[in-house]
Amino acid sequence: LKFIFGPSAVPALDLVDQRSVTRVVSPSGRTAYQVLGSSGKLYTCYSSCHFCTCPAFGFSVLQKSESLLCKHILAVYLSRAMGACQELTVSEEQLTNILLAEEEEEG
Repeated sequence: LKFIFGPSAVPALDLVDQRSVTRVVSPSGRTAYQVLGSSGKLYTCYSSCHFCTCPAFGFSVLQKSESLLCKHILAVYLSRAMGACQELTVSEEQLTNILLAEEEEEG
């Protein structure tokens, strides 16, 4: 994994070991993932469009193109593959609030 994903591999595996990845699902089937980062901050990841709200994703992946993904997205993919995601079912309104909270923090 480290050969393919570089420095994100070991921290991502640590997040998986700590069960930091939660799959958030609404009744309509919309899904997002929340990852509790090593700093204690909660990041929202979208595996369907390969995006994370963390600063490392914005800088290393989007701006510099130095990496394919951040440790949070890799942790989502690994957790899904290993069946290690926690599950949280929320209402449509709660999911909307989660998504809008991330947007407000960025803006």
